[in-house]
This record gives sequence, C-alpha cells and structure tokens, in this order.
Amino acid sequence: MDKKDIRILNAIAKIGTGSAEKISEETNIPKSTVHYRLDNLQEKDVISNDLFDLNLEKLGLNIIVITEVWADYNKGYHNKVGEKLSEVNGVNQVYFTMGETDFVVISRLANRNMVEHIVEQFESIEEINRTSSKFAIKTIKDENRPLNDFDIELLFDNLKPLQE
Repeated sequence: MDKKDIRILNAIAKIGTGSAEKISEETNIPKSTVHYRLDNLQEKDVISNDLFDLNLEKLGLNIIVITEVWADYNKGYHNKVGEKLSEVNGVNQVYFTMGETDFVVISRLANRNMVEHIVEQFESIEEINRTSSKFAIKTIKDENRPLNDFDIELLFDNLKPLQE
C-alpha cells in the first residue's frame, strides 16, 4: 500500500462513499486509477465489502489501546476535555462515563511509537490527572454496524419509527 491507496481510503472515510468519480474529485487521482486501486484493495481484503469497510489489521492499525482517563472536575469539563481527547491523533472513540473513570478512549494504532506518542498527547492535556491504558490481546467481537447485534424482532419491538 502506498500514499495513493491511503489517500483513496482517507477520501472514502471523509466523503462516505466508494464512488470512484467522487473519490477522484476529492483526491485528484484519475478515475481509472481509483477504480484499479479499489479493486486491488478489495482483493487484498483491506476493503471487505461494497460498503468499503476497512480491515484495520491488514491496513496496519492492529494495536487496540483502551485508555481510562481521570480529569479535573469542573462545570462542563466533560465537553472541554472530551473535545481535547477527540482531537488527539489516533483516537477513534471517546466516551464520557459514569463511575470512577471520567472517560474511556479507544485508539487503533500501528506500532509502539504511535502508542508512545498518543500517551504523550494525553499527558499534555492540562485537565487530565491520570490515565491507565490497556492493550487488547485478541478481538473477540468488533461489530461496526450495531443493528447486526440484535434479533430483528427485538428491533421491531423497541426502535422508534422514523419521523417523516
């Protein structure tokens, strides 16, 4: 994988489509090249389906770091600190939580240098008192489409209909 592939994958994430024409417009990579690259990424299982889900392990982001964060309590701190955490390179998910931990942060990283860098970025946030990070050893389940986690009847019974 090279910079063109990464630009294409970044464009897919940014514009939310696998349209070669739109990706070409976003990246200034010729449409024929985009088609060719998308086919190769699908053959390599980096893109796992027509919805262009990424296989993050094959992409090289195979280290999952789960970080608990304790911060100074102030009015509105959850928004302020949450935004700062969200802006850290490599952070994919930030949750403000109840209980002893203020935030849970999930990061997908490629190597130890990236782990060290993200920890340094957390330490540079003034309001953070302490962090505790864990590495996921094995992924048991990672469903990025939550509706797949429910029996259809349960969804029928519990989801509100869309307002027209």
